[in-house]
Amino acid sequence: MQGTGFCDMFLTLCLHPGFVMIANVPRHTFGLVQSKLIPFYHHILLCFIFVNLAIFASYHPRELLSPAESIQIVLFLISLITNAMNARWFSPVISKIMFKVQVIEKEHGLGQEVGRSANKEGYRLLQNKDPKYCDLRRRFMFYHAISSFSNLLSFLCNGANLVYIAAMLPTL
Repeated sequence: MQGTGFCDMFLTLCLHPGFVMIANVPRHTFGLVQSKLIPFYHHILLCFIFVNLAIFASYHPRELLSPAESIQIVLFLISLITNAMNARWFSPVISKIMFKVQVIEKEHGLGQEVGRSANKEGYRLLQNKDPKYCDLRRRFMFYHAISSFSNLLSFLCNGANLVYIAAMLPTL
């Protein structure tokens, strides 16, 4: 079952390192690592979801699909599309914007602080002083929110499929 691989990979590649790194490495280092790790995660996940969808579709001909199985196919497709968007569009855009933000922060002596709450005042002053920085931060947060939402949607779709498969185990 590759659904459990998805859950393991989500926890191993996204949640754990993110929490550890944000509290222990400088902000710009965190951004650099995440800019490499997250696209890798989405591409690998895209492969897993495609394989799951292909296996499921090969064992469930379209003409014989029950309503529940049709929903499963739709959930796989939603997950596939959201991860494809994350892998091929959102992640590169987020990284590109992040690197532009980091250049401006470096010019103002920011970015080497460890932790999220370090030097909040310096970042706030920079946002008030530099409209380009403010616009880049706003765009970064916008795309980051969309990416996070699509990642959550994919996770929920895969989780729903996993629950359905687990519920059907006694009948197999």
